[in-house]
Amino acid sequence: MRSSNPALKGASFLDLHSGTIVRGRSDVMSLNGTVNKTGMLLLLCVLTASFAWSQVSTPAGIVGAQPYMWGGLIGGLVLAMVTIFKKEWAPVTAPLYALVEGFFLGAISAMFNHMYEGIVMQAVLLTFGTLFALLFAYRSGLVKATENFKLGVVAATGGVFLVYMASMVLGFFGINIPMIHESGLLGIGFSLVVVVIAALNLVLDFDFIETGVEQGAPKYMEWYGAFGLMVTLVWLYIEFLRLLSKLQSR
Repeated sequence: MRSSNPALKGASFLDLHSGTIVRGRSDVMSLNGTVNKTGMLLLLCVLTASFAWSQVSTPAGIVGAQPYMWGGLIGGLVLAMVTIFKKEWAPVTAPLYALVEGFFLGAISAMFNHMYEGIVMQAVLLTFGTLFALLFAYRSGLVKATENFKLGVVAATGGVFLVYMASMVLGFFGINIPMIHESGLLGIGFSLVVVVIAALNLVLDFDFIETGVEQGAPKYMEWYGAFGLMVTLVWLYIEFLRLLSKLQSR
């Protein structure tokens, strides 16, 4: 239960055959290496997001946002699953995931910005502000990833996942879960809770990466750790967009 992020869990450092910790010999995971690779993934994501944004940011282009959005979403999901089950492929699949996810983020950001101008910049600032604030809190010891903390975040994340899955399945039958997706007080409160849960997952991700460095994980785990951290950042950014859109629609 190192992290509720499926890409970042304690078993990722285990050899699936022997159940023992996999340690690199001379080429091992480092904190600086993971930070650098996280920056590379973010840069790749921004490049494709900027391209998608430029294609659909006008009112006429919004109509053509669907291919970028759904293509990026489905492609990102496939690459994420491949990366999770084939961690040693992360040096290749993680950059591909960042590129594909950028198309999704660029398209959906343009759509939100068309409805509520300026919302994207607010969401970006809140996302990275949260990242650096929690990183400071974690490194300074203000926030510690204790076992009870991990258990609580894992349980809360599982609850959010079940609500979203139920909402999606019921949506196929024309049934909507009332209020939580609306701009009323309950909907805003729900989004606030989800934002907090997504943010707390960053703490677990920091702990996961630090554990990998301490245990001498193989070098490719730098890419895997960066990929997992980016999964959480994407989730957090989308939740900030949803929250801000509810606030502005009032």
